Amino acid sequence: MPRPNITGASQPRPIQPLHFSVGGPPPAAEGKGKLDLIEERLRAVEGSGDYPFADMTNLCLVLDVVIPPKFKVPDFDRYKGTTCPKNHLKMYCRKMRAYSRDEKLLMHFFQDSLAGATNTWYSSLEPSWIHSWKDLMVAFVRQYQ
Repeated sequence: MPRPNITGASQPRPIQPLHFSVGGPPPAAEGKGKLDLIEERLRAVEGSGDYPFADMTNLCLVLDVVIPPKFKVPDFDRYKGTTCPKNHLKMYCRKMRAYSRDEKLLMHFFQDSLAGATNTWYSSLEPSWIHSWKDLMVAFVRQYQ
């Protein structure tokens, strides 16, 4: 039993027993394995670093769209792919009537009238396929008719 410290000098600490586990990796190696697994999953989520869409122009269906000052996107009934696509186009055009001469604006904001899978469809359109509002309308009706 250690003696009480009367002089103020530090006393040696009692020796702690070492614990070894038989049959498994040491705790440090187990923790490193978990860390490696977490890092691997994070790399999978983040991707390899090669982002084919890093250039924002590759993400846009319509390039060089000019949004008028004080433009407010109308409230659209969102199309989910279960009703008539032609009726949806009619309603969209009616709400965008003030901008009917601006094809790029019509094409750009059409995505705001879509929901769910239809928005995914719009996002997957290749800009090289869609050159006009008519191209977009034809593609939309063909997809959802």
